[in-house]
Amino acid sequence: MRQLQERTVKRIYRAVANGIVPFDGKIETQIGRDPHNRLKMAAVKFGGKPAVTHVKVLERYLAHSYIECSLGTGRTHQIRVHMREANHPLAGDPVYGNPRHPCGDTVKEAVKSLGARQALHAYRLSFTHPESGETVSFEAPIPDDIYHLLSVLRLEAGLDSSLSNEEEWQDKFGADDDDDWNEDDYDVEVVYVRE
Repeated sequence: MRQLQERTVKRIYRAVANGIVPFDGKIETQIGRDPHNRLKMAAVKFGGKPAVTHVKVLERYLAHSYIECSLGTGRTHQIRVHMREANHPLAGDPVYGNPRHPCGDTVKEAVKSLGARQALHAYRLSFTHPESGETVSFEAPIPDDIYHLLSVLRLEAGLDSSLSNEEEWQDKFGADDDDDWNEDDYDVEVVYVRE
């Protein structure tokens, strides 16, 4: 619990975003209740809490991007709000998404197969073991519905769609080092602050 409060737990998510995400970098805003819809969160100018999301593009398709997000903070719906603010809402997001995003029929069907959820997956959780002091990491495999969507996106984009199992995906998209997500991993730092 202390590590969560001190923000030393590393939480990494993977997602499919609508559009071509042009950057590896950082999105930084305040997040609070949406002033027009109290059931949603939004980037707000006043009265919100600071929120930081680091974004790394893993692969780009015709009209989507496969991204990895590392949380600098842990606000409600943070990744969904930040990607919406960056004009790249998550595929299938029923609250913050864009159902009219252009894509082929096969991709539309794959997005529909997500049901009432967005293409967002809690990929890795890392923390310091309280007794040994060693870093402990847990990874969860890509869920079948998101894996299917990624395969369809790769096929539509004319990319090698022969990545047939999780191990091959890990080889292609796995972490490049044990201490993934440090400031040296970013090509460009983008700070988005809503005015």
